[in-house]
Amino acid sequence: MQNFPPIILASKSPRRQELLRLMNFNFRIVLKEVDESYPENLKPEEIAVFIAQKKAAAFDEIVDDEIVITADTIVSIDDQILGKPETPEHAIAMLQLLSGRKHQVITGVCLLYKHQQNTFFDVSEVLFRPLLDEEIRYYVENFNPMDKAGSYGIQEWIGLIGIQRIEGSYTNVVGLPTEKLYQQLLAISNEV
Repeated sequence: MQNFPPIILASKSPRRQELLRLMNFNFRIVLKEVDESYPENLKPEEIAVFIAQKKAAAFDEIVDDEIVITADTIVSIDDQILGKPETPEHAIAMLQLLSGRKHQVITGVCLLYKHQQNTFFDVSEVLFRPLLDEEIRYYVENFNPMDKAGSYGIQEWIGLIGIQRIEGSYTNVVGLPTEKLYQQLLAISNEV
């Protein structure tokens, strides 16, 4: 197994933390509040990378010999960006929009190491079968869609009963494209 420099995961997402644990990485979690606004003219993949870069920039002056991993995941359908819902009603409306349709999940990742940012993104296409309103309401009332882009977690009940097909990386939909991340970490550690 490759020896990597020490890793900081700058994310409160339990899903990203679990993915890094499953990859057998030793890491610590450091959180910083960052404004996640972005210019209106960006494409979905540019938005995800832009926000990941903003998150990494918050660490530039305080971290040097550790790799900081930041990420942002967005859901896009019909050129509309679905972030985290603001209310349960907003979550229901998002899931109704996704029902029976294909959408894109885009995760932008930034790796900060020795004051250099290395960015990449991944796109997965996800197809929900037509969902019943009762199913959507059950999910919103019994699970926690409020901290998830697009109002759903693929690994939760709604994903298990509703997703017909994924084209691309499953872990990208969870919130971190692990295969691409591993390749980028290898490239950085080979330069050390």
